Amino acid sequence: MSEGVEWALHSCLNLTWLEPGQAVSAARLAAFYRLPTAYLNKQLQALVRAGILTSTPGPRGGFRLARPPEAVSVLDVVVAIEGAEEAFRCEQILRAGPGGRADVDYRQVCLVSQAMRRADLAWRRELAGQTLADLRTAVEQRYPDTPANTRERFAAPLS
Repeated sequence: MSEGVEWALHSCLNLTWLEPGQAVSAARLAAFYRLPTAYLNKQLQALVRAGILTSTPGPRGGFRLARPPEAVSVLDVVVAIEGAEEAFRCEQILRAGPGGRADVDYRQVCLVSQAMRRADLAWRRELAGQTLADLRTAVEQRYPDTPANTRERFAAPLS
């Protein structure tokens, strides 16, 4: 999984603390964690294409959540950045092994492939079951100053 997933999740989480109608530029989001603006912007644009963020051009423009945090799962963000493909791709190497047959779909009968598919589904279920709102609540419980600190940091001049 690319670092873009981590960047996207933290950026989306920080956007949950904005006041309604407020937007934050890619440069300001990147500066928050000292990330390269151009690369973070690519992740943000992928989130826009997925309908997770909206983007407004202009000097007062920027990014904000397109949906309520309760309606954005962690899996939504991961899929927006990484794509929907399964993590494991069975190449059917059993077909070329001893006793392999060309007429068998080894993706369906291979025990390794089945185990990896079950693991991928469990992972996806876990990510689908957590929303940005869940993460926001957990952060606010453990670190209650985070929302105000985030808003202050977004309001401060870029250095």
